[in-house]
Formats: sequence, C-alpha cells, structure tokens
Amino acid sequence: MFDVIVIGAGIAGLVCAQQLQSCGYKVAVVEKSRGLGGRVATRRLSDTRADHGACYLSPKGELLGRFVQLLCSRGILQVWTDTVYKYSTTQQLQAAAGSPRYIAPDGMSAIAKFLATGLEIRLQMRVEAITPVRAHEPRPLQWHLSFDSSNTITQALMLLQPLAETGLPAVFLEQLRCVEFEPCLSIIAGYPAQLHQAPDWKAITFVDDSDLGWIGLDSSKRLKPGQSLVFVLHSSAEFARLHLEAEDLQPFGRNLLTRASEYLLPPLAEPEWMQVHRWRYAFPSHPLQ
Repeated sequence: MFDVIVIGAGIAGLVCAQQLQSCGYKVAVVEKSRGLGGRVATRRLSDTRADHGACYLSPKGELLGRFVQLLCSRGILQVWTDTVYKYSTTQQLQAAAGSPRYIAPDGMSAIAKFLATGLEIRLQMRVEAITPVRAHEPRPLQWHLSFDSSNTITQALMLLQPLAETGLPAVFLEQLRCVEFEPCLSIIAGYPAQLHQAPDWKAITFVDDSDLGWIGLDSSKRLKPGQSLVFVLHSSAEFARLHLEAEDLQPFGRNLLTRASEYLLPPLAEPEWMQVHRWRYAFPSHPLQ
C-alpha cells in the first residue's frame, strides 16, 4: 500500500514523485520499461554510448533553468555548444549564435538516475487498469492497479477515461483527449574514427526536408570517446508516421543516412553499424495547456 503511485519514470514522473515524497507521502513509481528516464534515453554500445532520445537540454523558463544549474553544479551536465546550425535546400548550411545546449557526458539518462535517488521504483511493470475500491467509512477511496505483461501501448487517457464516474472532471478528460504527439525514428550510426571528412559542426536542424529532422555528432559529447564516430539522426514526424509500424526499420534508417550524406557528408551513407529506434510519442504537437 502507498499513498501515491506515479505511473511512468520519465522526467515528469520522477520530479512529481520527489516532490510528493519530500512532503511526507509514501510514494512508488512504476515504469513499463527496463530503464529510467523516458525520452532522456541513452543506449550503451560496444565502446561508448549514445543519446537516442532527447539529445540536449535548452532551458526555457525559470524552473528548468534552475534545474539545469543544479545538474551542472553536480557535474551531471555541461555546455555542449551555443552555435546553432540549420540546413535548408535553398540556403544550405547556416550557423548562428543561440542559447547554450547542455548535455550529459555520461549520457542523458544520468539526469533520470539523479532524480531517482531515494525513490522506490518498480521497473518492467505496465499498468493495464486502475480500479476504484470503496473502503469502509471513514477511510478514503482507494485504488487498485493491475499490470499487463504484453506489449500493448497504454497511455494516460486510456487509463483515466474509465474513471470519469469517480470524480475526474469532464473538462480535464476533454483536455486530455486533445493532447497530440508526433512520432520520430531515431538512428544511431557508427563510423571509423578517421573519417576522411570529419564535420566542423556538432548538430544541425533540417529546415525544409520532408524526411530529415535533426542530426548530431553524439561522440563529441563524451569526455572519453570510443574508437568510432557516432552520429544520431532524427527523422521528421511525417517520415515516422509513414514507417512507424514497419517490422524492419533498418532500410528506412539507411534511406535517411543516404539523404543526409547527399546534403552534408558523403561517408554518412556507409556506416560500420547502425541501430534504429521508434518513438511513438516524441514531440508534443498539441500539449496540455
């Protein structure tokens, strides 16, 4: 029994759990995946690691700014670059000064590990349903969580909609129905350390390409980089929607690398190895206000 159960060990869930626990509540966090962090995801590779979710933090607003300062003071984050590159088919590659981009040399998942300190967290537990349990008076309404071991996607609306009769405001549920996310395919690709045409940029946003969204030299984040150069490439939302359900994503990852090679670096088309990850809920296109 817990006072509060937080579903999801992403940044929002972990911050929520820490705030509640600091107020004296007994809290547990349940997470469907094997690791913490949600979109602040880091994949371990043979001789290094790569961030295949959120690739940096660019703080907007006072609260996130203070949080970034705290993480910097603990040695978890550091400035990666303040030069923003954009690529368009008409103006090619352009650089401009921007706000600092902060990264974690040990991988962006280090942020989640920091936030998880002192919390009770249950991994690989996917909530299937929330059921109200009417206790004897004067005890308050209780909730029972049941868990599912399948791979079905269960999001907040699917869990909360059946609870409308227990007092969840109808206006809240209606707002939740309006929340929309865009998908993304993330490609991690490795190349020989002596790439004959090494880039002089760290990250580029593609402005007007229908398939490409972003590319970054992930190995430039590491204090002790491995033997290979590692790039991370994000597809556009449109490209991801077309191919999200494909069983084999490798051909689509190669297509994106080939397109990027035509714009930027020819060797990008021939990686030594590559991995492709699908994010169904990558970027909020219509967030909760």
